[in-house]
Amino acid sequence: MQGTTDPMRLIVLGATGSIGKSTLDLVARNPERFKVTALVANNNVDELARLARLVNAESAVLANEAHGAALADALSGSGVAVSAGSEAVLEAVDRPADMVVAGIVGAAGLVPTLAAIKPGRAIALANKECLVSAGDLFMKKVRQSGATLLPVDSEHNAIFQVFEPENRSEVEKIILTASGGPFRTTRLEDMTAITPEQALKHPNWDMGQRITIDSATLMNKGFEVIEAFHLFPVGHDQLGVLVHPQSVVHGLVQYADGSLLAQMGSPDMRTPIAHCLAWPGRMAVPLKRLDLAEIGSLTFEKPDPVRFPALGLALSSLKRGGGATCVLNAADEIAVSAFLERRLRFPDISAAVEATIDRLEAAGRLAQPDSADAVMALDAEARVICANWIGERGGQ
Repeated sequence: MQGTTDPMRLIVLGATGSIGKSTLDLVARNPERFKVTALVANNNVDELARLARLVNAESAVLANEAHGAALADALSGSGVAVSAGSEAVLEAVDRPADMVVAGIVGAAGLVPTLAAIKPGRAIALANKECLVSAGDLFMKKVRQSGATLLPVDSEHNAIFQVFEPENRSEVEKIILTASGGPFRTTRLEDMTAITPEQALKHPNWDMGQRITIDSATLMNKGFEVIEAFHLFPVGHDQLGVLVHPQSVVHGLVQYADGSLLAQMGSPDMRTPIAHCLAWPGRMAVPLKRLDLAEIGSLTFEKPDPVRFPALGLALSSLKRGGGATCVLNAADEIAVSAFLERRLRFPDISAAVEATIDRLEAAGRLAQPDSADAVMALDAEARVICANWIGERGGQ
């Protein structure tokens, strides 16, 4: 671990994604506080090279081995070490670091993030699949290693800030907020006509395509409830969701004495990222400060389970246990892709996921995966079954 005045040694997984770039924006503004030992990305050669130069990274790694030569050319003369391929990713994760920002999107992030868990390290977790697909396995390894787990997602980071560990037995409920997405007031009968272009226009957040669609269906909020179940010592019946269109209150914790503690902030991911980077301290973030008088009012409402069945499906998968949440995530990724390719209607995203879970349950294939290989095998099986179900529908 670094000394009190030494810069924090940082590895960023998913460096060219939204979380990675927001992290490196903060690093570039505070060069004296951080030393980037490795940046890892998948395919984006030009952006990875730019970011590596921006923060003077020691190494840059592409998961796609085919682009390794192009990255080497792009960083020629920079002094940045270059490598590519799945083994190179794991070698990068093994480099000296005080914190690893785990921002690889999708199931591809599971193996490198598990490998990043080491004694004395902090893991700033932004990869949902680690907890949704392999929550029991992931948290077991965190506990065994003694690593520090810091949640990056704005909602979980909000809960982390107002959850009092010394009073955990007095916590009655954790409440996650959801903006409601672009279709919060859309009539049920109009939802079959929703286009990918409409669904990708989130009212508050700038995110990647899959998470934006998942926010529109409220599946993303269901994923976050599953994550919260693993991150915080509460039962699934102590987790709730409120729709909050302004996206100012990001999470709340209700205590036995009647107190309801909330974390508020502007909808900018640099705030929760900065909280993780500076924890247990704080660091300055150059964004517009929250002005409650300017906002004027904050509203809350219950989510509609009829128009947004994905949320209920996620909650029921959590209660089912075993591999249900792993299947939930894998099938959703396939269904969202089909919707974006106009092979599936918006309401059928949830239907495809539910059908996949039901088929695997009927086949007796929802046992709890006990290893990363077992998680990936179930994930792959679920993807095939979901794709087959969509194919059987013929785009209807």
